[in-house]
Amino acid sequence: MKALSNPIRLLMVDALSRGDCCVNDFLPLAKVDQSAISRHLAQLKLAGIVAERRAGNRIIHHLECPCILEALECTVGVMQKEAARKKRQAEAARKP
Repeated sequence: MKALSNPIRLLMVDALSRGDCCVNDFLPLAKVDQSAISRHLAQLKLAGIVAERRAGNRIIHHLECPCILEALECTVGVMQKEAARKKRQAEAARKP
């Protein structure tokens, strides 16, 4: 989960959920240069989330462990429920 603690890496995993990508495909996602994207990919590869394959002179990245998407979906669900609970508590505290 630590590898997914960065918003840029989350955007990259989201992009990979829709299909394989080259480094250049990630550039429009975040306002960072190619070297930063490569460092983020290295973190995702080290965690076993992303893998790569060669296609001619291109390196294509894909989700090595697509089940990570289910974990992310679950995490978002927990966060949404917690936010709703806190909102209800705040509203109850405001009532006289």
